[in-house]
Amino acid sequence: MTKAKLITDYEQLFVSDIPMIDTRAPIEFNQGAFPEAINLPLMSDDERHQVGTCYKQKGQKQAIELGHELVSGSTKQQRINDWKNFITANPNAVIYCFRGGLRSQIVQNWLLEEIGIEVPRIEGGYKALRSYLINQTEQIINQTKALVLGGRTGSGKTLLLNQIKPSIDLEALANHRGSAFGHTTTKQPTQINFENNLAIQLIKKQPQKTLVFEDEGSNIGALHIPQCLSNKTENAPLLILQTKLATRIDVSMSAYVTDMHKAFVEKEKDTDKGFLNFSDYWQLSLKKIQKRLGLERYKKLALELDNALKSVESRADYSAFVPIIEHLLVDYYDPMYDYQIQKKQERIVFEGDEKSVLEFVQSQLD
Repeated sequence: MTKAKLITDYEQLFVSDIPMIDTRAPIEFNQGAFPEAINLPLMSDDERHQVGTCYKQKGQKQAIELGHELVSGSTKQQRINDWKNFITANPNAVIYCFRGGLRSQIVQNWLLEEIGIEVPRIEGGYKALRSYLINQTEQIINQTKALVLGGRTGSGKTLLLNQIKPSIDLEALANHRGSAFGHTTTKQPTQINFENNLAIQLIKKQPQKTLVFEDEGSNIGALHIPQCLSNKTENAPLLILQTKLATRIDVSMSAYVTDMHKAFVEKEKDTDKGFLNFSDYWQLSLKKIQKRLGLERYKKLALELDNALKSVESRADYSAFVPIIEHLLVDYYDPMYDYQIQKKQERIVFEGDEKSVLEFVQSQLD
């Protein structure tokens, strides 16, 4: 095989958002990859399985021969064309496989020999990049001062967090708002992808000495926050955003009702299907907290929800959701918040409205 360029500067790959061709099989890619990577595999899942079985039974030489036999002729040409098209659109693209070994070397050489394109290969492949990101997460977190932004449900913490440049929105990375009503119209990423994206954000935020995070538990939906970050935020100074109930209702109505309905319709590109999914979202989310609400409160809210959904469907009227939102905020989420905040009193260093919290954060960054 001809000698071609190797990439060893992992940081620059992520800081510069370099496009990547992931040559692993789809099953590997779906378990974990990187934000700028596209899966254009050398072998399909079935082809990889056949080659792997051959390797175990007959050894490397015959496994390689089988791989070349499976990926030949029109199949090989189609894959070369797919790689070529992506590289033409992204001239600075790089390639990798699991360990930076045989698969990415084959792709690299085919591209050079068949169409004369030299594409750099990442040394160590996915495994090396993944290890690098895990190490960077721990290193950067250990060197960074954290501030944690807290406040009652609906107080607009995420909206405020996004106004603070040295901040990381964990809920956005997790694609979940962190409550029973927190899932969105799309799936959460895999745990590996969540961790990879977090690490990349941390790398890009350097050399910030202070980073602001929203007050979270150890999980966001089905995803776990890395232990090093949980340890840091659980002991960090806490800022409390104070917001009037009326504003909290407005924020929650936008986030969980009107914007969610719109998002479901846009995703489905169909008004009726979008409404059905929005209806399911609310009914299933309410059911998740049935035990904590108690049977009587749950029945009452479920009936109100049914009426509210009918109003939306028939008249595009969301007003019947307002008392539901208020009830959930005041009678369900606020008591939980009051209980939790009592455990964190010694960490609170500032309380105030949006403007004053922003000013305080700025004073901590100067």
